[in-house]
Amino acid sequence: MAKETILVVDDEADLLELIEYNLQREGYNVLTAENGQEGLRLARKHHPDLIILDIMMPRMTGIDVVRQLKESTDLRKTPVMFLTARADEETEIEGLDVGADDFLQKPISTAKLVSRIKTVLRRIGEAVEPGNEILAHDLVINRDRYLVLRGATEFQLPRKEFEVLWFLAARKGKVIDRQTLLNEVWGSNVFVIDRTVDVHIRKIREKLGEEYIETVKGVGYRFRE
Repeated sequence: MAKETILVVDDEADLLELIEYNLQREGYNVLTAENGQEGLRLARKHHPDLIILDIMMPRMTGIDVVRQLKESTDLRKTPVMFLTARADEETEIEGLDVGADDFLQKPISTAKLVSRIKTVLRRIGEAVEPGNEILAHDLVINRDRYLVLRGATEFQLPRKEFEVLWFLAARKGKVIDRQTLLNEVWGSNVFVIDRTVDVHIRKIREKLGEEYIETVKGVGYRFRE
């Protein structure tokens, strides 16, 4: 059985070569690019199963690459991992907010990188099983198409926003704390901060309205019954 294709985009040639070598040893097909524009071109041409991106790169930043990916019908569901030397909280929140599935800091061991890659690919594979649909108030939340429908209006949410909405809507009336959401949506071995959940909830409300998800002060969130 063929392994997944992974696109790695980084302007550090030595690091790019090291990651390529180790991923090929694991059996993955690997594509590489040394700047954001080339990375975007390869993504559009080859439709990889996963993209690993640096943030600060020539010609186009990793953040801008992901924004363009999420605007593409063919690529918006492609999982993305940031691998960057930027360690500040603001950058991590921005990276996750634009739709990244994981945020890793350099330097990182190849064993840990491979482990996180397998976790993301496994989680994405489990998340796209067809035929899943929730009816919640006037919303139809379709996990097969990653779409939210309200009457004739379609809302195409970024992957993490959709998964937060799905998890809450599947448990209508139950208060879910932030840590549970982080563990279930991002995975227990992915290190993101509580504020990440708040940012995604805010984005969902901006698109769908304030009436669906209720904040339970000091605890977490609840999808209203």
